[in-house]
Amino acid sequence: MHIRRAGQLDAKPMAALLNAIIEQGGTTALTQPVTAADLAAKMAAYAGRNAWHLAEDQAGMVLGFQWVAPNPNLPAEALDIATFVKSGRRQLGIGSALFDATCTAARALGCRWINATIRADNSGGLVYYQSRGFQDYGRENNITLADGTRVDRVHTRFEL
Repeated sequence: MHIRRAGQLDAKPMAALLNAIIEQGGTTALTQPVTAADLAAKMAAYAGRNAWHLAEDQAGMVLGFQWVAPNPNLPAEALDIATFVKSGRRQLGIGSALFDATCTAARALGCRWINATIRADNSGGLVYYQSRGFQDYGRENNITLADGTRVDRVHTRFEL
């Protein structure tokens, strides 16, 4: 496995991986498919204030990706994180390797803490962020997702 910075040309395989997760359901607040253009625009929106990392195997197949970026609901010293790992490849160290790279990049961006907002019914996501050292600091109950699904969300933070 190799971890590297993701760029605009990676948007298509990242969108494919993310859409498989969205289609499976239950682990992300995203309910509608994304396009490569959607991800490329998200990368460009906070250029210089975000960091995107990609995990790939020796053949170049995308195994997962992670980003940190500003969120208007957070203070300037915090960045929001999102992590996506290919189904069937979880618990193999991909998320850990991505997080190491992300923390280094977040510090270089001047970030003091990272926020993760996780669906309360996403036990794998909750365990992943807890195992990285994230601490709960808030909860939102009965949030309606774009498809009408109602979920609770847990807000966690990691101090850099």
